[in-house]
Amino acid sequence: MDVDTRLLRYAVAVAREGSLTRAAERLHVSQPALTKQIRRLETDLGVELFTRSREGMALTEAGRILVHGASVLLDDWQRLLAETRRTATRAERILRVGFVASAANEATPAIVAAFARALPGWRVEMRQAAWSNPSAGLADGDVDAAFVRLPFPGQEDLRTHVLFSEPRCVALAAGHRLADRHELDFRELWDEPFVAAPARTGAWRDHWLAADERDGHPARIGAVTEHPDDWLSAIANGYGIALAPASAARFYARPGVVYRPVRGVSPTRLAIAWAPANDADPAVRAFVRCCRGAGSWEGASRSST
Repeated sequence: MDVDTRLLRYAVAVAREGSLTRAAERLHVSQPALTKQIRRLETDLGVELFTRSREGMALTEAGRILVHGASVLLDDWQRLLAETRRTATRAERILRVGFVASAANEATPAIVAAFARALPGWRVEMRQAAWSNPSAGLADGDVDAAFVRLPFPGQEDLRTHVLFSEPRCVALAAGHRLADRHELDFRELWDEPFVAAPARTGAWRDHWLAADERDGHPARIGAVTEHPDDWLSAIANGYGIALAPASAARFYARPGVVYRPVRGVSPTRLAIAWAPANDADPAVRAFVRCCRGAGSWEGASRSST
């Protein structure tokens, strides 16, 4: 019998989290979709893997056997897949670097140039990820390193080094009633509809809604988007406002959208991230060293304020 490894990964996630809701956030899928896939796996196997209750999802004895073996199998498969991809790109002397939105801001070209000097003959292949993939492809092994905004689901399984922080601002439609203000207080925005990332992005979505900085005041969602262009269109069309890095005013300028400073909300942090399996990889280590260069970040931090 053939079983989709994706279904095994889902079962392992549910077992580890003990909750469909938390597992769905970790996997970046909706809870109804995850529930359907778990039931599909049980049907395919003809075995009940979980007992369901108000307290969550608990493994049956058969489920414990499956999850233990599946964990080993998936870890081996992930290592094999990552090694296969890494071998292919290393043969071509390519380092795959994922990023979300503006990567490392103005410092990105300098980092890439520094890497080329550090490893002559190598080149960096930048790969932009959708906002529904806040690890920028790193969690799936699609890239070797990534510029990420913290926090995001699954970051505890990766290495991260914070490079700089910058203030968050608010993006509004040019015709919004608050657009003429020079600066806003976050409390003034609590009742506004927000343009948000998909719910499955968990902590990433919560950060850009500043969910833990509202004194328990729930966020209103006016639209859900996964890509910068769709995000800008939703804001310009008045479906909602959104928090953004201050640098978005430079990298995502668009007619119909204005950016204003916001008081009362914490800054955002940008980090370079990589998988623990790449700790000893010479190319990854060289790229991380270039990212940590003090000169680059002094300029990036200054340009973001």
